[in-house]
Amino acid sequence: QVQLVESGGGLVQAGGSLRLSCAASGSIFGIININAMGWYRQAPGNQRELVATITRSGTTNYADSVKGRFTIARDNAKNTVYLQMNSLKPDDTAVYYCNAKGDGMDYWGKGTLVTVSS
Repeated sequence: QVQLVESGGGLVQAGGSLRLSCAASGSIFGIININAMGWYRQAPGNQRELVATITRSGTTNYADSVKGRFTIARDNAKNTVYLQMNSLKPDDTAVYYCNAKGDGMDYWGKGTLVTVSS
């Protein structure tokens, strides 16, 4: 089993920045089989949506709503994925969840709250 622990959420004013981190731990076999890692978010009353993903080789994918503002990065040696969020907007307010996929498994963190005030 693999555990994902997020950190870095908080309250920020519109236009500000935050950096989220997510560290994977647990089964070595599970961790080495992780390919894609990423971030999803869920705002109150909305469905969970993709924010950004990155493969082990570094291929990235972003939601249109965050392109040019958010950057996803990954440190394979530390089993950690990061999300740098700049030019934050009130619409970015949500619980952000870390996700990891590999070998038919789908792992989720418990989430970290990001609140952007206007």
